[in-house]
Amino acid sequence: MSQKVNLNAYFERIGFAGSIAPSLATLELLHALHPAAIPFENLSPLLGLPVALDQQSLEKKLLGEKRGGYCFEHNMLLKRMLAELDYPVRGLAAKVLWNDPEAIKERPDHMLVAVDINAATYIADVGFGGLTLTAPLRLRADVEQQTPHETYRLTGGDPEWRLEVKLGDEWRVLYSFTTQERADADYEPLNAVLAGDPASPFTRQLRVALSPKGQRISLLNNRLTIEPLEGEPEQRLLTSVVEMREVLSDIFGIALPVADLLDPRLEVILADAGVAEV
Repeated sequence: MSQKVNLNAYFERIGFAGSIAPSLATLELLHALHPAAIPFENLSPLLGLPVALDQQSLEKKLLGEKRGGYCFEHNMLLKRMLAELDYPVRGLAAKVLWNDPEAIKERPDHMLVAVDINAATYIADVGFGGLTLTAPLRLRADVEQQTPHETYRLTGGDPEWRLEVKLGDEWRVLYSFTTQERADADYEPLNAVLAGDPASPFTRQLRVALSPKGQRISLLNNRLTIEPLEGEPEQRLLTSVVEMREVLSDIFGIALPVADLLDPRLEVILADAGVAEV
């Protein structure tokens, strides 16, 4: 059964205005606006709260409550919004290889979206944290593709593709994926592991990212990084719960969970980082 989609709330949340024709230009604008407005964040798994992927829950959290989410939430929301706009769209699954390019995994742990436009296929992914795409990429091998932020390329080909990003003079692999379509229900067990397994990094580390025009902003535990497209990144260590709350709300625009839930978890993160609050 299809799930009712609130396009107007989505457009308002990301600041979209313009043609809604299912064209490449529309997709490019949506893809740039989404990760600039809706943060990547894992507060729910970090606090032991459930992560639901039904449309009503996604809209309530990411649109109504001014929260963010991680890959399954972002890309499930995007997929349904694109389908409502009459794009031919399919959910795909990937295995994250970032920082471990030779990893062999039994199951995927990431979601992305395939979109067909004028007999060409594009991949869209608004949920890969600090290196999330800010433009769709055409599904073509070994072609450098510039986005508003970094340059990317796809390597390999059917049955397995790899997405790589150029950082300085080095190409780094982000993940591998196939073009096999996944049903919405296929993501439920994958989501359950990321959101609830004690070994999942999303239950142990604070990870937040936003990709506004001209810069990347990320928070890993208590380390805040603001990286402009040109120039040196600015980094600082947050040393108090008050400071962390201010960064989450003021810089990332997150409407925070209640203090009784959030503050003790932030205290643990600071203690693990060797910060003793006075």
